[in-house]
Amino acid sequence: MRILLTNDDGVHAEGLAALERIAAVLSDDVWVVAPFSEQSAQGRALTLTTPIRVRRLGERRFAVLGTPTDCVMLAAELVDGAKPDLVLSGVNRGQNLAEDVTMSGTVAGAIQGMAMGIPSIALSQSLEDFHSGAAQYETAEAFAPSIIRTLLKAGWPREVVINLNFPDRPPAQVVAVEVTSQGVRDVQHGLRTERRTDLRGDDYYWMGFLDRAEDASPGADLRAIREGRISVTPLHVDLTHRPTVHELRKVLGGAPPKR
Repeated sequence: MRILLTNDDGVHAEGLAALERIAAVLSDDVWVVAPFSEQSAQGRALTLTTPIRVRRLGERRFAVLGTPTDCVMLAAELVDGAKPDLVLSGVNRGQNLAEDVTMSGTVAGAIQGMAMGIPSIALSQSLEDFHSGAAQYETAEAFAPSIIRTLLKAGWPREVVINLNFPDRPPAQVVAVEVTSQGVRDVQHGLRTERRTDLRGDDYYWMGFLDRAEDASPGADLRAIREGRISVTPLHVDLTHRPTVHELRKVLGGAPPKR
């Protein structure tokens, strides 16, 4: 099995090293095509207006001056001819849960793999205190190989990616594995914008997430991670809200547009 690894924390990230160890348990045909520098929160950004440069760091290891989506697209050129059988994106430093998945570069790498017809999984190691800097990647390493094998054996629809999050606990304290739905954050109060002034007297801004507990319903990814369970969420990119489609068709569908 040929496995392609990417991430959004950069080719030198500790989480990518953890993902390489995870992949080595599954296969001896592992390739890395990852961003040269951190690309967090880039979503599905694609580089169209500047050249994309690639540096070969090893026989099966490449750094790309671009986004995770760029990396997976370029892998078709870089990975020795044959298409990968599996794309693994991560292991991200910090959770990718709820609507954050729409901006996640980690999830975007997996989505691009899915778009190319390759089974794809995003992996993230939750981190309750980002200031501590220490993500417990040993938890992802302990459980990911078995979960990935189980998922591959069971299979999932072509238009779906798997979003896999591990709780911020050592392996011995992980409670269970739960198949979850995408939760909903309190976005209005979950983001912080801070204005600062540089030495020339000009204002600039830092944006980031607040460290705060989320209220989450049972069965949601947020609740599972908060209570120490591994969250496995099947995602797809169809953002259509079906009930609203039905209601709007009653007032707009079929009739000629009014001027």
